[in-house]
Amino acid sequence: MQTTANTTPRVYVGTYGKYNRGNLAGQWLELEDFAGDRDGFLARCAEIHKDEHDPEFMFPDFEGFPREFYGESNLPERLFEWLDMSESDRELLARYIDATNDDSADLRDAEDHHAGTYASGAEFAESLADELGDTKALPSWLAHCIDWERAWECELRFDYCTSEDDEGQVWIFHN
Repeated sequence: MQTTANTTPRVYVGTYGKYNRGNLAGQWLELEDFAGDRDGFLARCAEIHKDEHDPEFMFPDFEGFPREFYGESNLPERLFEWLDMSESDRELLARYIDATNDDSADLRDAEDHHAGTYASGAEFAESLADELGDTKALPSWLAHCIDWERAWECELRFDYCTSEDDEGQVWIFHN
C-alpha cells in the first residue's frame, strides 16, 4: 500500500456524461474534509455537478491515499474510514497490507498481528529471545556468539511477515 508522500488526500471529480461529450470539467476535492463522511462527499460531488440531471461520477485521478482505496467509478467506504484514522494508524494498516498482501485487512487485523518495529529481523530475534528468557544471564563469551540474523532467517522468518518503511525500519507481523 503506497501513498504519495506529503500529499493531502484528494480526488478529481468529473462525470461520465461530461467525459463522453468531450468535457473534462470537474474539480479536485480534498478528502480530509470528508473523513468518515462518504455521504457528505457524494453530496459535494452532486453540488459540483448540479448542471446534470443524474450525474454518474467518475474519479479519473487521485493522490495522497492508498491505491487499494481507489476506483475510477467508486470510492469505497473503507477510504472514508481510513481518512478518519490517525497518521500512526494509517501507517500501521499500510504496513500490514504491504506485508500480507491482504487488501481487505482492517486496522484491527493490523493491531492484532503487529509484533513490533525493528531495525532488522535480527534485532527482532534478539528481542524475542530476551522476552522469552533472560539472555542477559548468558556468559558474555556465549552471548556474543549467537547469530541473531541466522536465527531470524532460518527459524523465525517463516512465522512472520514483514514490511520495510522508507527509513529502513522493519514492521513485523505474526502470520
